[in-house]
Amino acid sequence: MIVTVTANPSLDRTVTLAGPLRVGEVQSAREVREDAGGKGINVTRVVVGSQHASVAVLPLDADDPFAVALRAAEVPVVAVPLAGNARANLTIVDGEGVTTKVNLPGVTRDTADGAALIAAAVEASGGAQWLVLAGSLPPGLPTDFYVEVIQAVRAAHANPPQIAVDTSGPALRAVVERGAPDLIKPNDEELVELAGIPLDPGLALCDAVVAVAAGLVPAKVGAAFVTLGGDGAVLVTASGAWFGTPPPTRVRSTVGAGDSSLAGFLLAHEDGADPEECVRTGIRYGSAAASLPGTQAPTPADFLPGDVPVRSLTP
Repeated sequence: MIVTVTANPSLDRTVTLAGPLRVGEVQSAREVREDAGGKGINVTRVVVGSQHASVAVLPLDADDPFAVALRAAEVPVVAVPLAGNARANLTIVDGEGVTTKVNLPGVTRDTADGAALIAAAVEASGGAQWLVLAGSLPPGLPTDFYVEVIQAVRAAHANPPQIAVDTSGPALRAVVERGAPDLIKPNDEELVELAGIPLDPGLALCDAVVAVAAGLVPAKVGAAFVTLGGDGAVLVTASGAWFGTPPPTRVRSTVGAGDSSLAGFLLAHEDGADPEECVRTGIRYGSAAASLPGTQAPTPADFLPGDVPVRSLTP
């Protein structure tokens, strides 16, 4: 079982254009779709679509239109009954697959709302192998909210789940400083912001990422799975580092690709795969997601042809 927590879910509206985005001009859309989004929800959608068990913990107002999108996506949820509609995020994808996103801040939450989400996460994570804390925090919740979740879950269970965190900025910094997560999944830009160290331009991207991540692993986090978009992904653990590159991919939307990579990584780990195979599976899911329109959850049937070479690096 993989449990996810999405404190700030979103109704993802994706507008696809026939050609390039022309700022300041009126354009017609070729295609429009809406998906139930939010990083943790995306992870659960991928896991369930691959015939594994997962449940998404999230706030949900009974009158929120977001509930309709959730039902359509057949996402197993633990809905925490909190007032306020989910935010709506807008994604514009041009004819070449270049993505422009506008993310809204979401409903302002108070201390009681946060406590309700924590209680639901604690209850849902009993017996789970992984708990995924993912996405931005809504206004009103403290930057160390994910730290509070981690501490509550670990205190409540004799055999707590492993903790994976996919967020950014102050929330990620707080988790790394005080939460001791088992896994973080930043992209390369988020890793640089977290570490406060630029990537060495004299090194290959993968080696530069390893050099920065090695300052965090294992001193502050158990492992770092760093996604690099079309360049692949890097895994750094206490025992080594691995770099994988994706198969040829015609990008249709990058929204949710990183979430799908994390889901694939966790699915492989849950099945007992070695680090190399976890990286390979994560990349396969991420590439498949990028080849699909909107915020769709890829399954193994969507995997792209071609090899995903993974090689060991020196930390």
